[in-house]
Parts: sequence; C-alpha cells; structure tokens
Amino acid sequence: MKTRNLLQSILLSALFMCIASRSNGQQIKPSQSGYAPVNGIKVYYEVYGEGRPIVLLHGAFMTINTNWSELIPELSKTRKVIAVELQGHGHTAYSDRKLSHATLASDVEGVMDYLKIDSADVAGFSFGGAVAYKFAIQSPKRLRKLVIISATYKSKGWLPEINNAFKTMKPELFNNTPMKAAYDAIAPDKTKWTKFLEQMIASAREPYDFGDAHISKIASPVLIISGDNDGLDKIALIKTYQLLGGAVAADLGTMPRSQLAIVPAQGHISLMMQTPTILNYLNNFLK
Repeated sequence: MKTRNLLQSILLSALFMCIASRSNGQQIKPSQSGYAPVNGIKVYYEVYGEGRPIVLLHGAFMTINTNWSELIPELSKTRKVIAVELQGHGHTAYSDRKLSHATLASDVEGVMDYLKIDSADVAGFSFGGAVAYKFAIQSPKRLRKLVIISATYKSKGWLPEINNAFKTMKPELFNNTPMKAAYDAIAPDKTKWTKFLEQMIASAREPYDFGDAHISKIASPVLIISGDNDGLDKIALIKTYQLLGGAVAADLGTMPRSQLAIVPAQGHISLMMQTPTILNYLNNFLK
C-alpha cells in the first residue's frame, strides 16, 4: 500500500507539472521542427533561438512541452535550443525497437547529425538525464558541457522505495490523466498508448549501471542538480560527484570543473518547476 501511495503521489505531482506547463509557459513557437530519420525510427525535434546549441532531453512519459516549456523561452534568448522527444514520447511514434539508454543516446547523436551540429551542451531530466549520461560516454567528442537534473547512471542511485515503486507500476495508473490527454493530442498513433506504457515500465524495472569507470572518464564539465528529497540516494550522488572530480577542498587546490547543486525542499517533479533557480544554475555553468 505504501508503494502504491508513493506511485500515486509521483503521478499527481507529474500531472500538476503538466497542467502548470500549459498554463504558465509562454508557448513560443519553434523556428524549426520535424523528424530526423535515425536508427530505424523518426525522432521528433524542435529548434528555438540562435547561438551555442543546447540539447534538451525530457523525463519519462513526458514531452518537450510538459518538461521544458518554462525554460525554453528563457534559454532561447541567447542559445540555440534543440529539444528532442525520445522513442515513443510525444510526436515520436511508438516503436517495437528495444528501448535502451544506449540506443536513445545514439538517437540524440543522430538528430545532431541531421541538424549538422558538431557539438553541443546537453541537459537531461530524470530518464532523459540517464540518456544524457550515456551520450557523454558514447559520444564524448560531441559534448561540450553536461547538465544532469535529478538523474542517475545506475539503478542503485535511486532510493530503494523508488526502485520498489518501479516494480509495481502498472499502465492503468495513467488512465484518465492529463498525461494521457497530452499523448492523445500529439502522438502519431493514439492506439499505442498502452504498448508505450508497457515498454517504458519494463525498461524502468530493468537494472542498469553504466559503470563508475566510464563516469570518471567523462572529460566534459558536468553540472548535477538535485532536489534534496527527489528520490536519489544522496550518498551515491556524492560518490558520483567525486568520480567527476568534485567534493574536494578547493581552498587548498583548484576548483573542480564540475558542479553539484542540491536545491532545498524539492522533490523529483517539483524541482523542475523551480524555473528561476534552475535557469540561474544553467546560465552560470554554461556561459
């Protein structure tokens, strides 16, 4: 019962975020949008603004709008923003292709190839943050700086209750929700909703670990943003930051290139709603 209540709480928070993004977002239009043919599927993307490129990767079950609508208008004032909808999400059609972080990271590189972008900053939230970690490992020459928001590169980076919640998640939890309405509004084939959920839930239940050795070899500067109560194991998070060269006595040496920001009084979903805070961290880190 406790796990089910946790799932319902997460979903309710996510639904509130969906509604807030629609009511508060400035809803600017992309200067370019379309589909990039990569790895056997067509990946939807939107481009906003001009300047140094930054690629945005959304969280699980989300879309460009529900995840990034508050940040895109601000980031696009000085940057070229490329927002991607991952396999089965939003405008990108459901595919029977096996869902894996490695393949999704390869899709991101394929979109960059299609748009003729040699290198970019990459920011990912939650599920998108795990994909961003994988992109950093697989395509290091295409990455300038990496921003990870409330995400981990291994299953054990989540608290046990989160992993337990993944094990009991079922498609019917999403019935009659704004998430379903958002999917119906833009998905190429609305009949794939349940299959999409089943695919994502199966992926969430599958343990993953990209390896400490691979994380320690990420040469690009990394900014990790986490809510103090967002479901991530903070002991594991500090170890991640140490792998990236952080958690040192900088007064006795040099300041690390990577950064860690813990935002107080924030959960997993509410963190992404702190637009001024996240924007401030992003701008200071990326400039």
